[in-house]
Amino acid sequence: MKEEKKIKICVFTGTRADYGILSGLMGEIKKSRDFKLQIIASGAHLSVRHGYTINEIESDGFFADKKVEILLSSDTPAGTAKSMALGVMGFSEALGELKSDLAVILGDRYEAMAMAAAAVMQNVPIVHIHGGELTHGSMDEMFRHAITKMSRLHFVSTEEYRRRVIQMGETPAFVYNVGAPGVENIKKIELLSKKELEKALKFKFGGKNILVCYHPQTISGSEKIEKFSEVLDALEKINGVKIIFTMPNADCGGEKIRSAIKDFVAKNKERAIAFDSLGKKLYFSVMNIVDALAGNSSSGIIEAPSFKIGTVNIGRRQDGRARSESVIDCRADAREIIKAFEKLYSEEFQKKLAGVKNIYEKKDTAANIVKIIKKMYVKIKSSGEKAFYDINALK
Repeated sequence: MKEEKKIKICVFTGTRADYGILSGLMGEIKKSRDFKLQIIASGAHLSVRHGYTINEIESDGFFADKKVEILLSSDTPAGTAKSMALGVMGFSEALGELKSDLAVILGDRYEAMAMAAAAVMQNVPIVHIHGGELTHGSMDEMFRHAITKMSRLHFVSTEEYRRRVIQMGETPAFVYNVGAPGVENIKKIELLSKKELEKALKFKFGGKNILVCYHPQTISGSEKIEKFSEVLDALEKINGVKIIFTMPNADCGGEKIRSAIKDFVAKNKERAIAFDSLGKKLYFSVMNIVDALAGNSSSGIIEAPSFKIGTVNIGRRQDGRARSESVIDCRADAREIIKAFEKLYSEEFQKKLAGVKNIYEKKDTAANIVKIIKKMYVKIKSSGEKAFYDINALK
């Protein structure tokens, strides 16, 4: 297909996490003869404090057509709302200049919500990934469902989530269960050996090792540091375990968690280390070495089971998401967290991990998304008003 006739697909990425999930799909779009890949990078990607991860995007061979800065120094609710407002303005302008035919948006964050609002106003149809999921402990829950209603084409990660998107009034012919793109990406990355990883991280692993990824529970407003203090108290009392922290997202209350992690590492230099961002290759390589991912990240629910490691899921942030048998849920209470680790290292649970299957895994996820977009493009562009699919009318 000639360059001028290629369908221009604009992929939005605002965090290290969503880029790690979208990178495989971006590669498939880039090599397609039918599509022209456009990228809008924003949020933490452009923040030195959060690792300036735009460098990873560019080192992977991608070009950010537009870089839209939206983060403020404040991580209060008001500051985050102002960042969203900056996003709507910047993303709308970027889409207008790029003249995109479609916008690909993943998930549920406030940056994604701002991008979706801009796309609707610019009349750019949205392709939404990871809709239909529940996370009762995060305001992402509301953003995710709102983006679903703003989108024309949906790619979900399980059949349960497909039913939920349809339940929200989306036409079944436009809702596809393709699995989780991030899970497929794991198999495409050449992971580092333990020796290579220790050299890259400048950190020596021990007999027992855990990765900790903890974000603010945003549904309750600014994060109460007491909750994360319970996590750190538990980690302090678990002997003989080496700990790798990844810093939290750019969310309300994230700075308090970041500061607490730095203090913990300073007091435990022999067994703990922290990184603003590992990047997907180092991150997955660490997951391949550690015994568990602890915290409240969706990565512990969606990706960790593929490594046959446990997840100590702390607090309510991931409440509602479907789980594999490798996930141990507990409250943000030091005693419960310690009990969860005792279960993790029990002989019975370790035997169970060997047979764990990842419920989010399906074959050829990214390639199937590209095929379906190509098949559905004309319908999306010519469908006019978006109809509400009323399941009650079918009874």
